[in-house]
Amino acid sequence: MDSTELAHGLFRILETGDPALAAEVVHEDFHNREAAVSPSPCSLPGPAGVLASSVWMRSAFSDLSFPVLAVAHNDEQVWIRLRMRGRHTGPFVRFRDGALDQAIPPTGRDIDFEQIHVLDLKDGKVIGHEAVRDDVTMLGQLGVFPPSPAVGLSMLAWKVTGRSARAAADVTAKAAEAAAGAVGKGAGRTR
Repeated sequence: MDSTELAHGLFRILETGDPALAAEVVHEDFHNREAAVSPSPCSLPGPAGVLASSVWMRSAFSDLSFPVLAVAHNDEQVWIRLRMRGRHTGPFVRFRDGALDQAIPPTGRDIDFEQIHVLDLKDGKVIGHEAVRDDVTMLGQLGVFPPSPAVGLSMLAWKVTGRSARAAADVTAKAAEAAAGAVGKGAGRTR
């Protein structure tokens, strides 16, 4: 695959959770700088972490897609500008230092916002990822920032009743399962 195909492939993995594509596109030493806000399995190196990230994102957003707007590259990096689109049909759980930071209950709202990703390449695969995302726009589309009364009350109720913690545990378990499947099939490794 050339660098443009690798970039498209990485986001296709996030859309589909395809372990065969992950093994083809993602280097075994892959590191995702953006995994700090996701469940801990998303921080695993290699395809396992990417597959865990796919489960995490698809558990919150149905019809997830990443239409590509532009790609630039050299021999060592790819810069890709795209949109993240989907419908918020599951809890969107964000983490900080491995612990639950925020859970946004499903709103049924559509998201559509722009991102720029920098992918490092090595041995014909993607080995590193970092991004500049317009998360404020996404949170606005979800009614979180500024908080709409309905979404704010829903988030508070989820926190008080423990639904936020259960949602975090559930998505972490699903991400770990996806990562373990990748490791078991040789598509990644743990450290």
